[in-house]
Amino acid sequence: MSQIGRKIINIPDDVNVSNDNNNVIVKGKLGELNHQFDKEMIIDISDKEITVSRPSDLKKFKELHGLTRTLISNMIIGVSTGYTRELSLVGTGFTADASKGNFLLLNVGYSHPVYVQSPDGISVETPKPTEITVKGIDKQLVGQYSARVRQVRKPEPYKGKGIRYKDEHIRKKAGKTVGGAG
Repeated sequence: MSQIGRKIINIPDDVNVSNDNNNVIVKGKLGELNHQFDKEMIIDISDKEITVSRPSDLKKFKELHGLTRTLISNMIIGVSTGYTRELSLVGTGFTADASKGNFLLLNVGYSHPVYVQSPDGISVETPKPTEITVKGIDKQLVGQYSARVRQVRKPEPYKGKGIRYKDEHIRKKAGKTVGGAG
């Protein structure tokens, strides 16, 4: 059984955390995040650490215990250092351009360019035409937007063309010519 919920969360010096009836507000140098947690979970904020405990050992509270602790930890990391997700475009003529305001312009082999709108709290950069960097303070929002961009053209298994995460490994399939000529 996982014991993640029992770990203590250390608060950095430049981060401010407040709890108002289990509505946790985290302020840091990069911004502010807030989240409403279950009313029955016990969130204790002392000097420079946070502990999360559950009221009883019911299955519901065991499930919420680790989740609550991890979400608070992600909020603290987000406002102090932020989250980054890098994507790369693999394919002849595949390009990305983030200089169109809050839209990301993708040319990924379709007959038309694809525009993907970036939500508030997310910044998108294209250091090279074949690289996309997504930055933000909300881990869920960064991951969700990155997945939406990747969904425009998923990597295909034969040549590996498409939009992929920087650290993603694509398992390639063998083509028809491997089987022999009959």
